[in-house]
Amino acid sequence: MKFRFDRNAMISEISIAQEIISTKNALSVLSNVLFIAENNTLTIKATDIKVNFQTKIPVDIEEEGSTTILCDKFMGILNSLPEGEIEFSLQERDNLVVALIKHSTINRKYNLNCMSKDKFPEIAVAEKVSFFEVPSKEFKQMISQTTFAVSEDETRYFLNGVFFEKKDDKLILVATDGRRLAYAEKSLLAGVIDFPSAIVHPKVLNIVAKHASDEGMINVAIVDKMIFFNFRNYEFSATLIDGQFPNYTKVIPTSQASKFTVLKSEFVDALKSISIMLDKTGRISLNLEPGKLIINAKSLDWGDAKSEIPCEYAGEPISYAMNYRHIDSPLKVMDSERITFEFTEVLKPVTLRPEPASDYFNIVMPMSIE
Repeated sequence: MKFRFDRNAMISEISIAQEIISTKNALSVLSNVLFIAENNTLTIKATDIKVNFQTKIPVDIEEEGSTTILCDKFMGILNSLPEGEIEFSLQERDNLVVALIKHSTINRKYNLNCMSKDKFPEIAVAEKVSFFEVPSKEFKQMISQTTFAVSEDETRYFLNGVFFEKKDDKLILVATDGRRLAYAEKSLLAGVIDFPSAIVHPKVLNIVAKHASDEGMINVAIVDKMIFFNFRNYEFSATLIDGQFPNYTKVIPTSQASKFTVLKSEFVDALKSISIMLDKTGRISLNLEPGKLIINAKSLDWGDAKSEIPCEYAGEPISYAMNYRHIDSPLKVMDSERITFEFTEVLKPVTLRPEPASDYFNIVMPMSIE
């Protein structure tokens, strides 16, 4: 096996592979990337068993072949070399297969131990699979509007992913950790045949959102407990999370008679100003009075903080206790100038949404008032 490649082009692909691979055990083949060199094309594959990545780049092949190499070490070598052409070749040394990596113009060489491709797991291939297209920009928005609400509690594994569902021509994404819920929907599926609902691991979604451009389309397929994403020269796939996602519609209030509206910029500044006094519970209090909102954070160890901002509210005074993170996270993906909180009574779910209302919102369960 022997081929030459452009250093910068390779770095772009290996950096994505690094996001996929398992780094828990450097001696495991899951910490390696698989190279297959044939027909002047290098196929690169990476997997952590649950999430898979494949791409192809043009290379100048002198001898076809395949191997796997430690991803992090290979990236370190690439970063240590200047731009230009690099040669990769396999050699045997002391009963080991070694990759000789050298630059075309400077006298610097690296020998990197390899592992046989036979030890590399098989990656599911989307053959004879019905893909549907979604606009990249809108799909990326939906990912950012939901993945932050996924549960990190592995004992409730069915909440560890984002729920995908098709209703008529709408794509619906929902995530919840039991204390908050993020919901996004867009009419992206006109003419698309029905597909099974699925729970998708946020890792693959965040990687897709990071590397897909805002232009063009992303091809998606859900079949045989797998989800596939194809765009440009990239192919991603992931095993779906098994289990029954809860009936999220029961959590969404049908009507909420009370609400208040604030400028997002003022609210974010107020939250940031009192956050330095948060204790480990993350509890803040929202105290509503006609025309104003007072936000408090209190710690028995450090003290307390208070910030007051104007708001559109004409009801009776009321106070809510909420988790700071459950409010701060959705605010980061809301691009409206104003935000609205809709509610009924203390300890009942609160809806946080952009103003005017859009195609996404968040449901937050209040905390008990101290």
